[in-house]
Amino acid sequence: MTRNKLFLYFFLLLCQCVLGQHDTINRLKEVIVSDKQLKTFSNTQSIQRLSDTLISRSQASLTSLLNYNTVIYFKENGLGMVSSPSFRGTTAQQTVVVWNGININSQLLGQTDFNTVSTRGFNSIDVKAGGGSIVYGSGAIGGTIHLNNDLKFTDSFKNDLQIYYGDFNTLSATYGITAATNKISFDASFSRNSSDNDFKFVKKDGRNSNGEYYNNTLDVAFGYKINTRNSLKFYSEIYDGERHFSLTSPNATKTKYQDYNIRNLLTWSSAIGKFDTDLKLAYITEHYSYFEDIKRDGFTSGGVKSFIAKYNLDFKLAENIKATTVIDYTSNKGQGSGIGESSREIAGVSFFWKHFLSEKWNYEGSVRKEFSDVYKSPVLFSIGSNYNFSKLYELKFNLSRNYRIPTFNDLYWVGSGNIDLKPENAYQFEVGNEFNYKKVRFTVTGYFSKIDNMIRWLPTNSGDWSPINTDKVTIYGAEVLLGWRKNFREHNFDLSGTYSYTNSKDERTQKQLFYVPYHKLTASLSYSRKKLAAYYQFLYNGEVFTTSDNNPKYVLDGYSISNLGVDYNFSKKNTFKLGLKAGNLWNKNYQTLPSRYMPGRNLTLYLNLNY
Repeated sequence: MTRNKLFLYFFLLLCQCVLGQHDTINRLKEVIVSDKQLKTFSNTQSIQRLSDTLISRSQASLTSLLNYNTVIYFKENGLGMVSSPSFRGTTAQQTVVVWNGININSQLLGQTDFNTVSTRGFNSIDVKAGGGSIVYGSGAIGGTIHLNNDLKFTDSFKNDLQIYYGDFNTLSATYGITAATNKISFDASFSRNSSDNDFKFVKKDGRNSNGEYYNNTLDVAFGYKINTRNSLKFYSEIYDGERHFSLTSPNATKTKYQDYNIRNLLTWSSAIGKFDTDLKLAYITEHYSYFEDIKRDGFTSGGVKSFIAKYNLDFKLAENIKATTVIDYTSNKGQGSGIGESSREIAGVSFFWKHFLSEKWNYEGSVRKEFSDVYKSPVLFSIGSNYNFSKLYELKFNLSRNYRIPTFNDLYWVGSGNIDLKPENAYQFEVGNEFNYKKVRFTVTGYFSKIDNMIRWLPTNSGDWSPINTDKVTIYGAEVLLGWRKNFREHNFDLSGTYSYTNSKDERTQKQLFYVPYHKLTASLSYSRKKLAAYYQFLYNGEVFTTSDNNPKYVLDGYSISNLGVDYNFSKKNTFKLGLKAGNLWNKNYQTLPSRYMPGRNLTLYLNLNY
């Protein structure tokens, strides 16, 4: 039934495209973005774009980049180990990572491990706060992280080599190549990250043992302009990684975990008169192997293969009105030690509307309905507006309903899964205030959300654990983003910062959710003059509760971390740069999970070549 409904919607929309073939031709743009919905229908929510400079100055993992430059809080099982986010007071499963417009959260766990994502293979990375389930599906409640391979169709050829080497025999190397004409665009990169990760504990006896890791990532993006109205794009990523999980005591059993993920996406875009269409076909696989004792041969494993079809039809009703219809279909087939052989199908229909009432005022709305053979989905919606009162001040608001579906582990885990689970349901409202004065940009956003049917794994009468829909959570808070630039003769200054206050409480107990800090603050200051550049990064995380009853005996203290770096360009055209970075400059002793200590002061030497 799900598949039949999908085919019907596809047929109706394709008929509209055929009727539009004789309209006036629109030329394709010089730059083709991989995620049109983010650019077109997200103007009423907060979006933070992270620059190439920020990406290169952070460690290769997505955790490090976001931790020092956004309001998202991360808990890590040690450096390079499992990393889970909390965005706007939500759980890790309620933050979605979007790869070129496709949701890539694990179908097994419902989340992305941010230490398995290498940042240096992407042209841009965007952070969108707030609900986005209509566009990006299950889990987009707290916010979405967008990894983009945007293609440029201009004559160019460029090579880029980045090598970082530091304490604990830590190596990060990335080679990238870009080649393009006015018809063909090719972008590829290969990254290797590895570390012995055997740092000494700060103000404590012992070392981090069994913490070594490595990962390799290959990213490819290819675009071809068939003619002035049609183009093809292909995106591919292969990830292979292994981590030995750090020990919490000298006598603990040594374990390790292996990941192997493949993502392929083919897109056909067409511009016909007032119509713009996009057909996306994606095939994504995820696979893991867990070794409970690395001295033995036995292990558990699992994986999911997903096929995704997505069709967008954009129609310009008038110069100031744009409408979009999206039809999508997803098939997931899982197999593993815990879930056996399981599958599900999901089809969805979405409609988007954007209306510019004037040059200063516009509003946008969207609605979505899903059809599944496993669960019943609610009708989702989003409505928002923004108004430019002047060049100095802009006001935004957005109201939305979002959701998260149960994962394969939630539904089918042998002996514990619960096939009667309902999707998590969330209502959210936010108001944003953006101020711009000369070189200063200042944004303040307040938000409120309620989440029902939150899925939690709890003990049963038999002593086993099973997932049930239990908690209701109320969340409110505020976020502040600051940016400032100043050029004074040959001196260039750049200051950025973020601050968040988050109150996220269980309605029944009135207790703050564990691993959600009330306060988080980041700041970054950079200075450059001619060929010399220096930068300073600061991070403060407030205290967090580690138990649901907020027992003060099990509170992790707040901490502040600083990084300092300097680099020098030895060439006239910025092709040869050498730098040095000191991480945890003041050698602070801190942890984001109990007994999971993070490294003290450490040095990294890096070389960047562009030619």
